[in-house]
Amino acid sequence: MEFFNFHTHQFTNQSNVLELVNQYPNEFDDAIPFYSIGIHPWYIVEERLESGLKIIEEKVQTKNCLAIGECGLDKRVEVPLDLQIAVFERQLALAEKYKKPVVIHCVAAFQEVIAIKKKMKISVPMIVHGFSKNSQIANQLIKEGFYISIGKYLLRNPELKTVFQEFPNNRFFLETDTIDENLELVYQLAADYKDLLVKDLQGIISSNFKEVFGCEM
Repeated sequence: MEFFNFHTHQFTNQSNVLELVNQYPNEFDDAIPFYSIGIHPWYIVEERLESGLKIIEEKVQTKNCLAIGECGLDKRVEVPLDLQIAVFERQLALAEKYKKPVVIHCVAAFQEVIAIKKKMKISVPMIVHGFSKNSQIANQLIKEGFYISIGKYLLRNPELKTVFQEFPNNRFFLETDTIDENLELVYQLAADYKDLLVKDLQGIISSNFKEVFGCEM
């Protein structure tokens, strides 16, 4: 596989792209070959929580489920933070039990996510997706053992160039998330920023994939 899309909400079925498609327990599509599954903090409904977690536990035991998530914390939504934390921790426990990486959604709650990782002694890889913040936050996440995935904001915010350039090569992924732009555009810009050929960037991502997911792309 030439390209890896770490996080997308759209299955495009391109022969040269391995897509980690975001799925929700109550809207599951069996036709998607590789996916992550989780309860997003925006969509926590207490009445559906137990059934959702049961579906996640079933799916996470299959080879097509590469990760749990996206899940995490978001201080800019009305869902109570205590409830978000409880749901996040339940999913992290499943990730630990079944040794699956975790796709993290985090808005204005990086310190809380870091604290939970430490408290629960999470050993599986945790990847903050959709990164759009500054070097200080990036460096703290990397120091605490997180990976970072970037894409949409890299295309749309030139100020992220220097932030991305400081990412260690063994700690990042690329993604499209919800945007329509082609993943190859993200790779080309990332390669330019890192002063690399696209094929060399592909090698870096392939190596990171093997490290996090324990298999070849």
